[in-house]
Amino acid sequence: MTDGGSYGLATPNQPGTGFEMAERSSPVPIGFEGVGDESYPPSYSPPEGYTGGTPMHPGGIPPAGAIPEKSVTNISYGDPVEQGSLGALITENSNNKPHHDRREQLYFNDGKRQIDFILAYNDDDPKKEQKRQRFIASLHEEGLMVEVEDASETNGGRVSFVKIHAPWEVCTRYAELMNMKMPIKEILIQALLNHDEQNDLAEDEESQQCLPKMPNPFEISEETLPEEPNYFTAAFNRERSNQFIIDDHETFFSHSQRTRIVYEVLSRARYDDSNKLRFGIIRMLDNDSYTAAFSLHEGSYSSEHSVITHGYENERRLLYELWAKPKAFYKQQPLDLIRKYYGEKVGIYFAWLGFYTIWLVPASLVGMVCFLYGCFTLYKNIPSNEICEPGGLGSTVMCPLCDQLCPFWELKSSCFYSRLTYLFDNPATVFFSIFMSLWGTLFLEFWKRKQHVIAWDWDVLEYEQEQESLRPQYEAQASHKKTNPITKLIEPYIPWWNKATRVLTSATTILFMLCVVLAAIFGVIVYRIVIVSVLYASDVALVRQNAKLTTTITAATLNLLVIILLSKIYRWLAIWLTNIECPRTQSDYEDSFTFKMFLFQFVNFYSSLFYIAFFKGRFVDYPADKEYVIFGYHMDQCDPAGCLIELCIQLGIIMVGKQFLNNFMELGLPFLMNFIRKKKSNISNESTKEQQASTRWEQDYVLAATPPLGLFDEYLEMVIQFGFVTLFVAAFPLAPLFALLNNVIEIRLDAFKYVTQLRRPLAARAQDIGAWYNILKALSILSVISNAFVIAYTSDFIPRLVYLYAYSGDEKKSVAGYINGSLSYFDVKDFLPTVAPDPNLEANKELNGTEICRYRGYNYPPGHPKQYHSTIQHWHIVAARFIFVVVFEHVVFFLTSTIAVFIPDEPGSVRDQILREKFLAKEALYAAELQKTKTKREDDDEETASAKELEGGGGGAGAEGLRYRPGT
Repeated sequence: MTDGGSYGLATPNQPGTGFEMAERSSPVPIGFEGVGDESYPPSYSPPEGYTGGTPMHPGGIPPAGAIPEKSVTNISYGDPVEQGSLGALITENSNNKPHHDRREQLYFNDGKRQIDFILAYNDDDPKKEQKRQRFIASLHEEGLMVEVEDASETNGGRVSFVKIHAPWEVCTRYAELMNMKMPIKEILIQALLNHDEQNDLAEDEESQQCLPKMPNPFEISEETLPEEPNYFTAAFNRERSNQFIIDDHETFFSHSQRTRIVYEVLSRARYDDSNKLRFGIIRMLDNDSYTAAFSLHEGSYSSEHSVITHGYENERRLLYELWAKPKAFYKQQPLDLIRKYYGEKVGIYFAWLGFYTIWLVPASLVGMVCFLYGCFTLYKNIPSNEICEPGGLGSTVMCPLCDQLCPFWELKSSCFYSRLTYLFDNPATVFFSIFMSLWGTLFLEFWKRKQHVIAWDWDVLEYEQEQESLRPQYEAQASHKKTNPITKLIEPYIPWWNKATRVLTSATTILFMLCVVLAAIFGVIVYRIVIVSVLYASDVALVRQNAKLTTTITAATLNLLVIILLSKIYRWLAIWLTNIECPRTQSDYEDSFTFKMFLFQFVNFYSSLFYIAFFKGRFVDYPADKEYVIFGYHMDQCDPAGCLIELCIQLGIIMVGKQFLNNFMELGLPFLMNFIRKKKSNISNESTKEQQASTRWEQDYVLAATPPLGLFDEYLEMVIQFGFVTLFVAAFPLAPLFALLNNVIEIRLDAFKYVTQLRRPLAARAQDIGAWYNILKALSILSVISNAFVIAYTSDFIPRLVYLYAYSGDEKKSVAGYINGSLSYFDVKDFLPTVAPDPNLEANKELNGTEICRYRGYNYPPGHPKQYHSTIQHWHIVAARFIFVVVFEHVVFFLTSTIAVFIPDEPGSVRDQILREKFLAKEALYAAELQKTKTKREDDDEETASAKELEGGGGGAGAEGLRYRPGT
C-alpha cells in the first residue's frame, strides 16, 4: 500500500460494462472551489483595428492580418459559434480582469475558464508569427479556446503568453479517444450488483487489523494529509456519461488529465500545411516559434501566512511543507499527493527511489561492520605486519616498477598501502559479497511486488496495453497501414525491412562510439604509465614516495572528466539515433533511448574499474619481460600489496565525485539559470508595489524547463550508483553507506527542485519504471560474476588460502611467511639496457650495490633451469581461483533463484482483490444485460399501450406519457 493512501476498489474491463481498475477520486482542486458549470461570456464584436473583412475565413483558418500585432493588447478566442466550424471571435478583454491578486491568477480574464496550458514567445518575426497563427488555428479546429496576452501587458514587457483552455466538449471527446478511466457512480454498481452500501473489500481488509496501530514518527498524519476516497472506474464514454460522477464540468477532469488532453492536441496541431512533418508543439519549440510550453503551478509554494492559522492555500504549498522542506527529511513521502500533482510517472520514480534508499540501510550496516572488522583487526594482520617490519622483511629491496626512471625501493615503503588494503580486503569481504548478491535479488523481487501494488492502486496496471497511443511522429513517418490484431483497427506501421535499416544504422554508430570510449580509457592507461615514471624520477623524496598514490588519484580525476565530456556528446547522439529508429509509442521511445544511453554509460563509467580489477599488472611476468611494452614503456603494475586499494580509490573518486557534480547540476544550475532568466525577462517574485502584477504564468516562465526526457537523468544517476554498490562492493564495502547518505539528500533535493525550481511537468502516466528494471536485473546478475572475480583475482584471498593449506608448513595453519612466498627473485644483471634503472638517480645512490631484487610473482629464481618461469604454486593458485569462481557463482545463483521462486510478484491480498473484482465485473455485466433487456421490454410495452390508446381515441398521452429513466 502506498504512503498516505489505501487500496481502492477495482473491476477489470469487461465488454458492455466498462468497469476497470479503481482510481482515486478527483476532488475539487484547492483554489477552484465554487466554480460552477461552464458559463462563458457572450461573443464580442471584433476589436478595433480588425481588418480581416469577415471574422473567420470560410475554411476555418484566420485570414492574414486577422490578428493585429500592435492594436490589440489582450485578445481572446471565444466560444465556437456552431458545431463543425471554427467560429472563434477575437475580443479585447483588458477591461474584464477580475479584481483579485493577479499573481495567483489561474483563469482567463473572465475569471471562469481555467488555464490548462501556457505557450510563450518573445519575438515578432513574421515567419514565426505566421507559424503561430496557423498553429493556433489548428487548435481552434480541435475546439480549444485561446487567450493571448501581449508582451505590453506583462510585467517584464518582453514575453507574450498564449493561455489555452479545453472546453467540456473537447475534454470528453479526447478522454474517450485516450481511454481515460474516470470514477463511476457507486449507486450504479450497488443497483446492478444488489450490494449494500458497505464496501465489502475494505471491510475485509480492516477486519484483519487485530492490533491497534502503533505510532510511527516517519508517517504523515491523516489530519495533515487525509486519505482520498476510492471509486470504481471505467473508460470514459460520452454515450454513458450519466453513469459517471459528474458534479461539475470544471472539476470532473483533474488538472493532470486536462493538461494531458491539451498536450495531446498540441502534439498533433499543424503549423504548415505544405509539409506533413511540420506539426506539433515540440517542433514549434525547436524552431523557436515558441520559447516555452508548460502547465501552471497551482500557486506559490511559500506564503506570508502561517500554515497553522491559514492552512495550505494550494497543493504546491502542501508538497513543499510535507516533502520538499529540509526539516521533513525523515518523513515518508506523500506519494499519492505527488502522483496527483505531477502524474504517475513522477510518482513511481519517487516511490522507487524511496524504496531503494530504505533497502540501502541493511546493506550499509553490514558494510560498516565489515569495514570496522578490518579496523579492529588491522594490526593483527600478519602479512601487513611483515611488510611494515623495518628490520625484517620490510628491508627487502624491490625491483623498479617502471623502466629506467624508477629506482630500487624497500618493501616497507608499501606499508601504508598494505594497511589500507586490509581494511577492505579481509575475511569479511567474501561474506559481504555473498550478502550483497542476495541483497540485490531480494531488493528487485520485493520492488516488483511493491510496483505491482502501486500500479494497481493508481489504476495503471495495464496502461501500456490499453491506453497508450501512437506517437504523432510515428504516425507521420509510417506510410503503410495494417490491421491491429488486438483492436482490429487500421493503424500506421513501419515495415520490418525499413525498421531493420534504421536499427542497423543505429547499432553501427553505437559500436563506433563504444570504440571511442575504449580509446579514451586507453589514453588514461597510457597517462598512468607515463606519469608514474615521471614522478619516480623526481628529485623530491616526498613526490617519489607518493608517486603511485598521486598517479592513481589524478588518473581517476582525469577519467571522471573524460566520462562527463563523452556523456554530453553521446546524449545528443543517442537522441538523434532514437529519432531515426522512430519507435511506435512513447514508452518504446524511452526504452530505446534508455538502452542506448546505459550501454554507453556502462562502458564509460565502469571500463576503468574493470581494467584495474582484472587487467592491470596481469601481463608483466617479470622485470625483464619485453613482450608487453606500450610506446617503449612497460605495462602498468600493481603495488606488492595488490591492486584492490587502487580499485577502491578509483571507485570512490568516480562515485562520490559524480554524486557531488550531479547534485550541483540538478539544483545549483537550475537556481542559477532561473536567476539569469529573471534578470533578462524583468520578472520577479518580490512583493514590491511595482511588481505586484507578475502573474502566475510569468512567475512559472522564469523557472527552469523540465528536461525533455523527464526523469531519465534521475534514473540513470541512481542505476549507475546501483552498479557501483553491487558490481565492485568487494573492493569498497562502504559504497552502500555513501549511496545511502547521497540518496537521503537526493530525495529532498529532487523534491525541492520539482516544487520550487522547475516548471510543472506534464503529468505523464506510467505503470512501472520501464526498461530500468531489466537493466537493474542485469546488473544484479553481473554483480555476482564481478564480485567472484574480484575476490578470486584482484584480492589476495585465494593466494593466502593456498599458502595457508598447502605451503605454510605450520601446524597452526598461520599465514606467517606468506609475503616472502609471494615475492620472486630477479638478478639485476638480467635487466635489458633499455629497462635497467639509471644509476645516477638520487634515489638509487643508497641501493646502487643491489645485485638481487624481488618482485611480485610466483616464478623460479635466477640460476634455476626454468628461471623466471611459473612455479607449481602459481598453477595451484590459478586452479583454486577458477574453482572458487565456479563454486561462488553456482551457490549464489542457486540461492537467488530460490528466493525469486518463493517470492510472488504480487501480494496475496492484492491478488485476491483482483480476482474479486473480476467476479464483480462478471456479475455487473450480467446485471447490465438484464437491465438492458428489462428496459427494452418496458419501452416495447409503452409503445404498444400508446398505440392502443391512439387507436381508441384517447390522444392525450403525448409528452406527459414519457418518463425519464436514468441510464437508459
